[in-house]
Amino acid sequence: MEAAAEPLRSVRHLSRVLLFLSQCYILSGDESTEIPPYMMKCPSNGLCSRLPADCIECATNVSCTYGKPVTFDCTVKPSVTCVDQDLKPQRNFVINMTCRFCWQLPETDYECSNSTTCMTVACPRQRYFANCTVRDHIHCLGNRTFPKLLYCNWTGGYKWSTALALSITLGGFGADRFYLGQWREGLGKLFSFGGLGIWTLIDVLLIGVGYVGPADGSLYI
Repeated sequence: MEAAAEPLRSVRHLSRVLLFLSQCYILSGDESTEIPPYMMKCPSNGLCSRLPADCIECATNVSCTYGKPVTFDCTVKPSVTCVDQDLKPQRNFVINMTCRFCWQLPETDYECSNSTTCMTVACPRQRYFANCTVRDHIHCLGNRTFPKLLYCNWTGGYKWSTALALSITLGGFGADRFYLGQWREGLGKLFSFGGLGIWTLIDVLLIGVGYVGPADGSLYI
């Protein structure tokens, strides 16, 4: 009896394994349900002509005349839904834009990374390479992310009015230099009584015209 029951147990065990594998296959699915990253920027059922550039694909022509208005045929990307002026579903449409590359846009149409290491108060004024990205609803030709050489313009929170007030009232004790983070110069003024007043007067002039700034190289606010 036990010998006859052994094959039956093997068949049952095999059927259970096959059932488990089939359930795993059904649960996993053969199609991916992952949402494309660009969908986070694409509003549903909005006007197709107002979709962000990341939500559409356009047949652009880089040989257009710079600065002239142009019209390009566009198609929405997969999973993106939009409508026309009559609120009817639409996938193919046209956009009107000005013929220019993204790096030729005005500064208000893109955002750039800021540097906190370059000196803003320097002669000649220092520059740094920034990574700039075009704003979502601005259409242009070429790469929407590009490098650009910009002037250093970051701030560390130091106020020009505070520095000047300290220089006039407590400059003889080096308070202005201490406030700007220049502690060596501050100690020098403190122990020399503001350079017998001469250093104090010079600092009032230099801070007043903005020649002396924060030690970290940032701009005043």
